[in-house]
Amino acid sequence: MLMPHPATLQRLINRYEELRALEAAGAATSEDRRRLEDTTYTLCVSTGTRNIGDALRVAHRHCGASAQQLTTAA
Repeated sequence: MLMPHPATLQRLINRYEELRALEAAGAATSEDRRRLEDTTYTLCVSTGTRNIGDALRVAHRHCGASAQQLTTAA
């Protein structure tokens, strides 16, 4: 399976966490909720998973592995 660039995954993770925090605080607008749904879907598709928990685990693992590879290469 093709995996997006780690920077792309990190941006998706950050966007998801920001929008999720807005929703949890009760400050999310209808546009924010739609963006959260879209971001959740994109994370799942990008990681080949079916739920956000699995998607976040795979994305974090992929981002962490890539950072470790960069450190090892340097």
